[in-house]
Amino acid sequence: MEWLIWGGAFVSVIGLAGLIWSIVKVIKLRGQSLSDEEMRVAIQKVMPLNLGSLFLSVIGLMVVTLGIFLS
Repeated sequence: MEWLIWGGAFVSVIGLAGLIWSIVKVIKLRGQSLSDEEMRVAIQKVMPLNLGSLFLSVIGLMVVTLGIFLS
């Protein structure tokens, strides 16, 4: 079940990269001088990336855990 562990780790790293990317996007948005409404709209556009990345990360960690239990 080693392939399950490595596959899950790969998916988890992709999710982590997406989380870091969404954090960087929000930090860049905070550096701009936007109104509250413009900031809210911009952050709402980043939110699906954040949630999708979190989902990938959690699924990857669950697959790693499953691979450890099965091996």
